[in-house]
Amino acid sequence: MRRLLLVLFCTVSFTASAQWWAVGPLKKYQRFPAIVQVKQAPFKINTQLNAAKVTRVNIAQSFYCLTINERTVMKTAQHQMRFREYADASYSFAELAKIYIQQNKLSEAKWFFLQSNNLSRQQNNDRLTIANLRELANIKSTIGDFALAQQDLTEAHDMASAHNWQDDVLLVKKCQDDLQRSKLAAIKTEAGMPGATRSTL
Repeated sequence: MRRLLLVLFCTVSFTASAQWWAVGPLKKYQRFPAIVQVKQAPFKINTQLNAAKVTRVNIAQSFYCLTINERTVMKTAQHQMRFREYADASYSFAELAKIYIQQNKLSEAKWFFLQSNNLSRQQNNDRLTIANLRELANIKSTIGDFALAQQDLTEAHDMASAHNWQDDVLLVKKCQDDLQRSKLAAIKTEAGMPGATRSTL
């Protein structure tokens, strides 16, 4: 019975063709030719991008932002001192001093740099000590205490030279040059030559 059914099925079955669209009512269907691929664009594309000229603009922080930063860093420093995290507290004091410099509070900035310096010396963090000495020298130079500023820069230079830290040595030398210009400008101002001050700065 199975063989009979198989023979009948093979006899009655239709042949399948891949060209189904050319059979029956679709025989008159017209196929459009394939689209020709464009090998080259009709116009030239410049693939070289020119570097854009960007002007750097320094935007000063508002009084509100400085106040929020001051409170945040102060709270962090108090927490660190409470739990005797002196290594981290030395950086917090230095950051707090920089905030006071932006607020033009030089006395507070000087005090916090001194506190940071004391902690960095206890922790043998000479990198931070050198940075604090440079900042202290800048503050002392601003308020006119050139002798103490020179002492701080001399100590920072000796410490950087002892470790052979050439980057710090160059930064200290730059501060020393700025200090000399500030001293010369102050001397000429006291001598009654304000015009010479602008030429030296």
